[in-house]
Amino acid sequence: MAGAVQTMMREVLDIRQASEYLGISDDTLYRYASEGFIPAFKLGNRWRFKRSLLDAWMVEKSAGRSGGVAVMPKQRKPMGRAR
Repeated sequence: MAGAVQTMMREVLDIRQASEYLGISDDTLYRYASEGFIPAFKLGNRWRFKRSLLDAWMVEKSAGRSGGVAVMPKQRKPMGRAR
């Protein structure tokens, strides 16, 4: 029973843990959660994040669906003729 509770506790992250997991700042994650951009819920007055939902959200965004931003590599300018 204690193992299941510990597993569930690790599944639910606070803002600090989630920001470290995603590699973004606490402030950015708080803004994303407040704007509904990222899956989150409030427990009392604190934001919480389910790790499995964050994983699914990252997969969705990296696949280029639902408004994900595609980053194209910069193209080099053509070089002048060699003299």
